[in-house]
Amino acid sequence: MYTYEELYRSVAAGEQDDALARLYALDGKKESLDAGRNRALAVMEGFAASFGTAHPAVALVSGPGRTEIGGNHTDHQHGRVLCGSVDLDMLACAGPNGTDTIRVISQGYPALEVKLEDLSCREDERSTSAALVRGVAARIRELGYPLVGFDAYVTSSVLSGSGLSSSAAYEVLMGNIMNHFACGGALDAVTLAKIGQYAENVYFGKPCGLMDQMGSAVGGAVAIDFADPAAPVVEQVSYDFGTSGHVLCIVDTGSCHADLTDDYADITREMGAVAAYFGCSYLREVEEAAFRRAIPELRKTCGDRAVLRAMHFFADDAKAAAEKDALKAGDFAEFLKLVRASGLSSALHLQNTWSPANPAQQAIPLALAVGEELLEGTGAIRVHGGGFAGTIQAFVPQEKLETFKNGMEALLGQGACYVLHIRPVGGCVVAG
Repeated sequence: MYTYEELYRSVAAGEQDDALARLYALDGKKESLDAGRNRALAVMEGFAASFGTAHPAVALVSGPGRTEIGGNHTDHQHGRVLCGSVDLDMLACAGPNGTDTIRVISQGYPALEVKLEDLSCREDERSTSAALVRGVAARIRELGYPLVGFDAYVTSSVLSGSGLSSSAAYEVLMGNIMNHFACGGALDAVTLAKIGQYAENVYFGKPCGLMDQMGSAVGGAVAIDFADPAAPVVEQVSYDFGTSGHVLCIVDTGSCHADLTDDYADITREMGAVAAYFGCSYLREVEEAAFRRAIPELRKTCGDRAVLRAMHFFADDAKAAAEKDALKAGDFAEFLKLVRASGLSSALHLQNTWSPANPAQQAIPLALAVGEELLEGTGAIRVHGGGFAGTIQAFVPQEKLETFKNGMEALLGQGACYVLHIRPVGGCVVAG
């Protein structure tokens, strides 16, 4: 445990550089480490200015964003996915405050307070950060741990609306803070992910799956099989993306996710309708061979788009598992081939690159088309996350990065292309 002054001196002296490098200096550049250290110091300074420095102990805690790598819209059908934590995160300085209140200040946002005496779900907090804090705390108390009040100052580099799941990063951040100060570090990453999902489902009011929280909590590339959502099979995939000769880019197309609820719901509804034809609740329960035989009748019963979306599920579910195997075998060329095929399936079968409600807005298909031209048959490019609007993902050969980035930003605006890294560490106490 560190006091504020001890931890600040330790970070400033470079004694925490090894831990910071695993989060922020994945390109090996000194300037990346310097920026990470300076950010940590700035977070601590924000904490001191907001709450003072009289806390008995403080810690630096990180909750990373996540990127979906494989398995587009397969998780809600109990399928398989491949995801990974990235080097954009929420970073907090936190410390127990000796009260029954959790106080959080996120840079640029109003302060929030949650009283530990009442952790019941509140309708007036739906869709707020306070709901996530309250939900995480409530679930940890249900697991039998005595909570403590704490102060936290948070800053975020997770891009808003980027598909990197800032909500999961926040849940994992709060879970790690409480795990450190109230649970003695007893909760593992999978448990913390489930706690985050509980907070988002029950308290925040969003019926999300578990992929986002797992990608943020576990770290590195993570393969997840949701055949039993209550007990998903989680495997951390050992692969150093830095050795691939490719760079991960997330490109913001500038299109907005607003008013897309019906588009997302239609995917779940149509896949569910195909499953229901076979007396099942989810497509993972349906035998693909039986589905193939029934396509003529399914076209009449469920419609062509539902059939195509089910075809995507079966194909992308298998591709997510194959991508995992390719990375484990060190076969990055095969991995890229699978990513390209997944992207094509999303566009042609899943049909989540633009919304039928607004056909004039096709920023994702346009960005994908231009990106394909810039890559000239190399690397891989695909829609990222839920789709219809938002971001695309590309694995770009190092020698083409400047051309790709400049081309994307010429189309979409300066700063639209972000270069990211799959970091080996999920949600964690950086120092404390």
